[in-house]
Order: sequence, then C-alpha cells, then structure tokens
Amino acid sequence: MRSMQLVNFGDPLVATVNKHPDPTDTEIVIRILACGVCHSDLHLFDGFFDLGDGKSIDMSKRLKLPFTLGHEIVGEVVALGPEVRGPELGDIKLVYPWIGCSRCDLCRKDLEHLCVQPRFIGTWVPGGFSDHVIVPHERYLVNIGHLEPSAACVYACSGLTAYSALNKVLPQARNESLLIIGAGGLGLMAIGIARALGANKLIATDVDPRKRQAALNSGVNFAIDSTADDALTHVREICDGGPQTVIDFVGSSQTTRFGFECLGRGGSLVIVGLFGGNLTVPAPMFPLRSVNILSSFVGNLNEMHDLMSLAISGKLPPPTVQTRPLSEANEALADLRDGKVIGRTVLEP
Repeated sequence: MRSMQLVNFGDPLVATVNKHPDPTDTEIVIRILACGVCHSDLHLFDGFFDLGDGKSIDMSKRLKLPFTLGHEIVGEVVALGPEVRGPELGDIKLVYPWIGCSRCDLCRKDLEHLCVQPRFIGTWVPGGFSDHVIVPHERYLVNIGHLEPSAACVYACSGLTAYSALNKVLPQARNESLLIIGAGGLGLMAIGIARALGANKLIATDVDPRKRQAALNSGVNFAIDSTADDALTHVREICDGGPQTVIDFVGSSQTTRFGFECLGRGGSLVIVGLFGGNLTVPAPMFPLRSVNILSSFVGNLNEMHDLMSLAISGKLPPPTVQTRPLSEANEALADLRDGKVIGRTVLEP
C-alpha cells in the first residue's frame, strides 16, 4: 500500500510502502480514487490548533506517527470482511469519515461526529493520502450516483460542513440576508448549497480578490473585502442594518469580530472555521441586540445522506476542484497554506 505519511510534525510528508490491508469482521477495504485536501490536514500536519493569545491544542501527543492524513475519500470497494452484507466488490462509494465509538450517548443519538472517543478517518485513524483505506462498517459508505469521484469526495467534509452549518439557521438563512465569510473551498461550497436551498440574498467576504470573483461567479449578489475601511458600513447598507445570518468559514479573531459586528438585531453568527484566535464581546451586547452565536462541526451521517441526495439530483453546481497526483501532497498542502487554492484540491493516487 502506497501512502504519503506524516513522519515528523511540520516536516514534508514521506512516501511509504506498507502491507496491504486485510479486512476483518465488518471491515471494508476501499481503493482510493480521490481524496480532498482540507485545512484540518494543515493543523494536523503542524501538530496543533491555534487558540489565540499564544495558546493551542496540542495534537502531537495523541497522533501516533507515522500517520496518514486525508478524510475526504471516494473509492472502490475491493475487499470485504466476512460479516459485511451490503456493498459489493466494484462499488464506488463516498466514505463518511466522522466515525464515533458507537457506544456513547452521542453515538446512539446519531451524533457520532461529536463523539469524545472518535475514530475519525484521517484525523484519528489512518486516512486517504494513500491508495487504500479501511472503513470499519458498511453504514459509513454513501452512494455518489453519477458523480465523478474527484467532485464527490469533497462533500465528505467541505460539503457536509457547509450543509450542516446552513441547516442550523434555516429558514432564516433562506428568507433573509446571508453573509458568508471566506470564499475558499468551504465558502464556495456553502454558496452553491445555499442557492440550492433557496437563499436569494447572498453576500460573501474575502481578502483575496480572486476568491471574491469566484464567489461572484458562484452566484452571490455582493463580494466584499472585509479589511476595507468601509466594509462594515457596506454590509449594513446592503442588508438594511445588518444580515440576519452570518456564517464564518474562517474562524480567526478578525473574521469572527467582523461577523459579530455585522449582525443585525436578532441575527445569528455561526462559527465554523478553525483558523485560530478568540472573540471578546461585552456580555450585555447579547441581550441588547438579541443576537446568537452558534457553532457547527462537520455534520452527522443523516445529513451526509441528505447532502448526497441533493448533489445527485443535480440541484447543486459542481464543486470547484483541481486534481493532483498523490505524490504532490506536499505541494498541495503548501499551496493551501499560502492561499493559492481556489475551491478544493483533490489528490488522486
């Protein structure tokens, strides 16, 4: 099995060859056709999540190196454990990676993505920067219909994260103004999904003019540089005092502050991005403005199926992806870190 593995935090991934996986019990072996590259991969590559003020979550102590990153996976079923009953050899499936322990209360409520003892593929157990991966049970395989693997794989995280965040603020986001902060892979995905769900007054912000243009090409009504001196005034004018819904797909100190200040009375800010930082707000501002701050982390398996049904129906525009061979995983991560990627990069073994 060929993989690009993390051997030392912060050092380039290393090409390795390991024993081909053999499935046991309910396990399934997937030959990977496409795997998306996500900002979360960068955090794990570095070994920490930035919390602002010099604080961080140290991921290096819980990841056993060498480790294989990658959690947006589509592939072909090539081997089945003796207890597998559903999928057949040759099936092309998307892998739902947000797998829990299956025993706790959260898992029993179909909230595996919030499990405190997770088995997330590509973040806790070996993932998709490889040519094969093991999936523990057939329930985590999702149909992709006629979709191309390189397009479908990004729905496992980028698409699901955007869909779940939007779900938390519907129908408000559909009927009122919606501000999307960040027009990278997540933001562009959210624009397409929001339009498919009926949102018709969309504003996007990004510091990169190329990404603002990509947002306009994707159907937003306005694309604004949030660092411009008049950005806040501009957003409030467009939305008659401020948007009712703001979804922050960046999650930095600057973007969350901007999103909160933009909110109209009674509005909701959903923080999704993990860029790093903090937000300090006077407590009386919440009741005085009747605003809400929500959070959203990927999405559950039911939402994954709902999103894929929407994508297969043709109601979603195809995601913006660029493909690279697996051997260029380091270059893909570097381009993502440098802000050079429009949409999503997908590795193909």
